Amino acid sequence: MSSLPETYAGEDGKHYPAPLASHDDVVRDSSLFWDTLRRFHFLMGTKFMIPVIGGKELDLHVLYVEVTRRSGYEKVVAEKKWREVGSVFKFSATTTSASFVLRKHYFSLLYHYEQVHFFKARGSVYTPSTDAFSGNSPSWRPELAIVEYSPKPLNSSAESRAEETSCLSGNGTIEGKFECGYLVSVKLGSEVLRGVLYHPEKMAAPPSIPQHENAIVPFKSKGHRSGRRRRNKRRWDPNYPKPNRSGYNFFFAEKHYSLKALYPNREREFTKMIGQSWNSLSPEERLVYQNIGLRDKERYKRELTEYKERMKLRETPEVGLP
Repeated sequence: MSSLPETYAGEDGKHYPAPLASHDDVVRDSSLFWDTLRRFHFLMGTKFMIPVIGGKELDLHVLYVEVTRRSGYEKVVAEKKWREVGSVFKFSATTTSASFVLRKHYFSLLYHYEQVHFFKARGSVYTPSTDAFSGNSPSWRPELAIVEYSPKPLNSSAESRAEETSCLSGNGTIEGKFECGYLVSVKLGSEVLRGVLYHPEKMAAPPSIPQHENAIVPFKSKGHRSGRRRRNKRRWDPNYPKPNRSGYNFFFAEKHYSLKALYPNREREFTKMIGQSWNSLSPEERLVYQNIGLRDKERYKRELTEYKERMKLRETPEVGLP
């Protein structure tokens, strides 16, 4: 059995290992960066994984280069430059609050690597106080983190799926229930995020459309505007199935939720802003919402058929025996 490296001094007394390469070298050579980053986490005894944002692996090398160009993690936090860092990645229009996610991933995967290779730290492992990245610091402003659907099909191996889902962890609470799912809150560290857990019904979808289950979608429920005839029928018959919504309706609800949190006094502009966002989606991104709409349409057809069959059974008179 091999012994632990000399740079590791136990769970309560970790020490930084010596730099595995110079900062300039890892900036120039991405292969060297990935090799030293994996070895660094092995020496530190910490877990290493590649985060996934919007269905694509996050390029940690680019993230490290952009943050160290701005004098490191704590400087970027203090000067609120995470949005500037995020602009380099050109995330899709449906990705909101990317700065929040980038900051979390950088701190968990690159902060100590930065201390050793950029600042040349030695000795005991240094972890900043919670004030450095929590709401207790006046230089930090909490942002709304929205978890989005990804157009990437969920047919990868269990290992890669574990990497995607283990990037962030927290305690979730169900605050309420409605037709489409549950109102939930998730606590990540000292921050509480709120959204909606939407459960698409498990049913067969066209083979050309990827299936997505158990995704968290921000959603704001509103009264469905339908024709007077349908509305009156549902008024006296609560068993009448709820009409389906299109993919754009689901997209509109998601974007409206995030825009209202960011711009509470500009609701009159939301329709135009959401329409522009929809038009800027790629075919793959738009397919995600169209898939949800198709499933909801199939749900409505199935429930309507079942409803009509029940009504026929009620209207059929019983024939008594002579």
